[in-house]
Parts: sequence; structure tokens; C-alpha cells
Amino acid sequence: MTDLEELRTTFEFFDDWEDKYRFVIDLGKELDDLPDADKTDQNLIHGCQSQVWFTADHNDDGSLHFKLDSDAFIVRGLIGIVLIALNNKPAQDIVEFDMDALFTELELIQHLSQTRGNGLRAMIARIKSVSHAYLNPEPI
Repeated sequence: MTDLEELRTTFEFFDDWEDKYRFVIDLGKELDDLPDADKTDQNLIHGCQSQVWFTADHNDDGSLHFKLDSDAFIVRGLIGIVLIALNNKPAQDIVEFDMDALFTELELIQHLSQTRGNGLRAMIARIKSVSHAYLNPEPI
């Protein structure tokens, strides 16, 4: 799945949380694993209940490319949703995108434990921080 509208449409088909939960886990299974060389303390996102690693780069067109991985299946699925919404987008679009609204629309946020929700927010904050830094580079 690569498109936000396709994600929204798919979620509309599910009637209950269990179906959504299984779908989210399946999204996580589709993610590429982060190479072990990138699973370092420097790339670890703090504030997550599970281990989550994050790397960022920019594409030739100026959009930002993120790679994330986790040791937990449900978190990998949440990462999949975040990447569908934010990966390979211009930094300004990433900064302006309301991930909380998306997770509320998909009726996921209310089903996450407080610690999972905090971890999700930490993940999104890191992505937005990198995007903001890309837009506003520090002078040398």
C-alpha cells in the first residue's frame, strides 16, 4: 500500500477493531527491515515502549525519505501508516500534516495504550523535527 487515500478506503471496510488490528499488523509485515548497522542507540527513538529505530535522508527532488523499524509487530504496522502519510513528501508538507487527525479518522488512536500513543507521538515528533531542520538549516 503506497497511497493515503487507499489506506483510508481500506480502513472504511473494517467494522471492528480486531479487523483493523490485523490489517495494521499486516502493514508492518510489508515493511523492509532496517539494516542492523542502522539499529544503533543514535537512531533509537526514545519515548517508545518498544524499540524503534529511525533514519532520514533526502531525495533528489528535495523530498524526505525515512526508514523506521521496530521489534514489535503492532508498532511496525503503525510505522507503515506513518510512512504512507509522510514518506517521500516535501518537508513543508510533513511539518504541516496532522497525524493525530489521521489516527483519529482511522479510529486507531483510541485503541492504543497510553504508552503506545506516547511512542507514536515520539516517532512523529522526530520525523517533524528532522523535516523542520531540513527547512531551517543551521548556519555553518
